[in-house]
Parts: sequence; structure tokens; C-alpha cells
Amino acid sequence: MSKPLSLTGVERFFDKDDVIVSKTDMKGRITYANRTFLQVAAFTEAEIMGQPHSIIRHPDMPRAVFKLLWDTIEAGHEIFAYVLNRAKTGDHYWVYAHVTPSFDGTGRIIGYHSNRRVPNRSVVDGVIVPLYEEVLAEEARHRNGKEQLAAGYELLIDRVSRHGLPYDELIAKLTAHGSLQAAA
Repeated sequence: MSKPLSLTGVERFFDKDDVIVSKTDMKGRITYANRTFLQVAAFTEAEIMGQPHSIIRHPDMPRAVFKLLWDTIEAGHEIFAYVLNRAKTGDHYWVYAHVTPSFDGTGRIIGYHSNRRVPNRSVVDGVIVPLYEEVLAEEARHRNGKEQLAAGYELLIDRVSRHGLPYDELIAKLTAHGSLQAAA
């Protein structure tokens, strides 16, 4: 499946009562996508099934955030995160994601499950966009992917740790209160 060649700059929205749901296998390949996912991401079920979840990755999304997300869920923990995604059309959409590992009867991780809701716009615009822009700029300052990821991750963790909470707890608090000042 080829990715769109260009971004449209058009933001897509979904209803506050809708939930985007997807499931993946251990390698991040999509094994389930609900109707809302298909509508917002502009894919058919046939186009999306078996594809890597990164098919909806927006280039303005820092790799460091995905490292944090994958490290967390691979360790068997849930995470909440704001994510900028790209639809097949090149449009974009923001989500407030809750990603969890899925376990079999013996407690072994067998895949991942994500529910995405409409994000708190004041958090997206006032906190997340500036933070992600800063992390992206840091990633871009380095020549190779390994250095980019390490530098971006270090900056992300530094900015988050200034608030005395792990990333997902800070994100949850921001979502509940709408700003860093109110969350303090």
C-alpha cells in the first residue's frame, strides 16, 4: 500500500461520541479496524487489514513519541498519548489514544489494542503541538535515524520530567484540566 505523496493540510474530525478502534498483532500489523477508523482514515477494510499501523503515521509526528509508546506497551503497560495521524487522502487528524497490550490466558502479550477519542483541542494546540515541534526539530538536527531517535527521546523525556510525572500521567492530567497551569 503506497502512502500519499503529499499532505493536504486539511484536518479531518470525528464526533466526540465516536471511538476509533484498532487491533494489531505483535509486529504492529492491523488485525481489526472499526468503522470509525475506516471512515476517518479513509481506507477500506481490504486496504488496511494486514498493513503496518504506521500506514497512518503523519510525518509531523516525532519518532520519539512512538518509541515511548512502543517501549511502554511492549513492557506490558498501557499508555495515553496525543497522536497526529494521516488519512489515505493526505488529510490529517488528531486523536487522544489509549493503547494497551492484549494478553492470552497465560499472561503473554499477543497483540495491541488502541481506542482513540476526540482530543482536547486546548491541549493539542497549547501544549502538544509546540512540544512535538520542538522534538521534531531536535530529531532533524541529527544525521542518522539512531541519533535522531535518541536525541528526540532525550528531549521529550526532559520536557515531560519537568512536570514530575511520566508522559501518560501528564497527558491524562492535561486532558482532564486543559492546560499545564490548571494541571499543576
